[in-house]
Amino acid sequence: MPADLLKSVFGHDAYRDGQSEIVDAVTAGQDVLAIMPTGGGKSLCFQLPALARDGVALVVSPLIALMRDQVSALKALGVNAGALTSGNTDEETEEVFQALEDGALKLLYVAPERLANLGTQRMLSNLPISFIAVDEAHCVSQWGHDFRPDYLRIGELRERLNVPLAAFTATADPETQDEIVERLFKDRDPKIFLQGFDRPNIHLAFAAKNTPRQQVLNFTASRQGQSGIIYCGSRAKCETLAQALRTAGHAAIHYHAGMDADDRRIAERRFQLEDGLIVVATVAFGMGIDKPDIRYVIHADLPKSIESYYQEIGRAGRDGEPAETLTLYGSDDIRLRRSQIDEGFAPADRKQADHGRLNALLGLAEARRCRRRVLLRYFGDDIESCGNCDLCDSPPELFDGTTHVRMALSAILRTDERFGAGHLIDILRGQSTDKTRQHGHESLPTFGVGKDYSKSEWQAVFRQMMGYDLIRPDMERFGAFRMTHAARPILRDEEKIELRRDTIVKEKRKVKVKSLVAEEDETLFSALKSKRRALAEALNAPAYVVFADAVLMEMARTRPANLDDFARLSGVGAVKLERYGTAFLEVINDSVQEQHPSRRRLAGRDAGDVFDRLQAAQLELMTGPHGHDKPMACSASLLAKCAESKPRDMASLERLLGEKKAERFGDAFLEILETE
Repeated sequence: MPADLLKSVFGHDAYRDGQSEIVDAVTAGQDVLAIMPTGGGKSLCFQLPALARDGVALVVSPLIALMRDQVSALKALGVNAGALTSGNTDEETEEVFQALEDGALKLLYVAPERLANLGTQRMLSNLPISFIAVDEAHCVSQWGHDFRPDYLRIGELRERLNVPLAAFTATADPETQDEIVERLFKDRDPKIFLQGFDRPNIHLAFAAKNTPRQQVLNFTASRQGQSGIIYCGSRAKCETLAQALRTAGHAAIHYHAGMDADDRRIAERRFQLEDGLIVVATVAFGMGIDKPDIRYVIHADLPKSIESYYQEIGRAGRDGEPAETLTLYGSDDIRLRRSQIDEGFAPADRKQADHGRLNALLGLAEARRCRRRVLLRYFGDDIESCGNCDLCDSPPELFDGTTHVRMALSAILRTDERFGAGHLIDILRGQSTDKTRQHGHESLPTFGVGKDYSKSEWQAVFRQMMGYDLIRPDMERFGAFRMTHAARPILRDEEKIELRRDTIVKEKRKVKVKSLVAEEDETLFSALKSKRRALAEALNAPAYVVFADAVLMEMARTRPANLDDFARLSGVGAVKLERYGTAFLEVINDSVQEQHPSRRRLAGRDAGDVFDRLQAAQLELMTGPHGHDKPMACSASLLAKCAESKPRDMASLERLLGEKKAERFGDAFLEILETE
């Protein structure tokens, strides 16, 4: 019967790997714990048995959005399903109660919080419940990353109703699996299905932070038009990074818990419905997202645990097609995560477990061989190598880092574990500072022993040491490093340690770069940048929204004396002339005169609007589509000719602008001109 329903209701000719056995067990009324990878088809494993069994299946799910999406999908298939949530309208709630009274409902979705309601408990006791399905069952684990206290009521409810229970999750290490069994099934012995944790379609990659915003922009630039999630550690970063993506030509929105509830709902809905949309979010976004075609997940900051990481990247590629991940991490991330654990209110054993979970993630970040193998081993699974991670793509160069790690540990020990990386690096490199002199550290045996490494190389060594959990920042000592027990054998030269050379970025020799403005113009250029920054802050926008650097350089070189001269600058259209001309002229020469006559000549004509749109497009493409190319611009007079003559094809535009400028701006200009 379930196989017939699979085709007639859900339209599938065959089960996915592992589904058939779970469906048969749940349909037969067995207690089941199923650990299946995200995208493996968990929902079908309780929805299909719900149709095959008499009565109504009770589904406990953690998020309203997820419940509503699944109910809508089931109704679209002709299945009578309903949800009782705080987001229901009165009509929706009445419809659910009427279906229950009529005995027509096959699946009833409820949030775990609702189980505390006495009225709900009485209602469920009077219903013919066929079985209880628990989605995201890892939420019952008090040691887990998504603990929901109300999940603890489910075991009591199962006992009271005396019905089978089927629990489903995608992320559960052996300890969490044991806790799920203990809290949900109590004295019963469920049939456990471990379908593996591997998501072979997802490419795994980590990178040490090095201009992280640009790293994100570089990644997304080659994936234009693809849906993605970018996780950030702060609300402010979500907003600024989303703005940077929009400026780079992406459709991007931000999402965090500080937004109004209505705005969050709109963002969630847009992400579900729109193709190619990027959401830049805190971890408040994601659980229950059922969008199948998310092509990548980026962590702009280090997640808090390996479970969080695995669940969050699991939102990519749920359709089984290739997907990608990138996780950026740095020393500051590690300090932050350590301090969050140490400064929390959890008992000591919980803190130790949390440090262990973070250690597992850091071990994954600094892995030396197949990254997926490291990840799967944590969850009790194993493979030889995956061929679909950055380390399989390009195996890292390893070297014996024992000597330099011992130098660092010795410096920490000889300074009584009272200092952070900055001062320790000065000691190791033999840099005389007020601080080294004040504490008498220039007389230490370790002073200057690490001169062969630059400051950035030593910073990378300390980061890898934190990754190996050899040292931890002590928040009670303002972030000073203290050694862990794991460091002692290395300090005593009883153990060796390998480091990755690719994550130790050598400090490039500083080369004198020819200034884009003459030496006599540098002071003015700095003042213009200061004015731009003030205007941008008032708008709460990036500086380049006001003017690009190239425009400021031209201002500094040409020193326009009045609005007429200012309007001739590349990158200045009528709108920006009116909005910013006076402010910048005051910086340049403290005099403001009449508006530019040539722009006045276009006022009130279609060509004036076309000129401004061409200017805006040029400003966006001045340094190329990805912001890395040599600055290029058309003069204001050339743009005016283009706005008036309105060439309709590339050949005509090339005759007007020249070959190189037509190549840079042609497509964007023609799109504007064709709408006129």
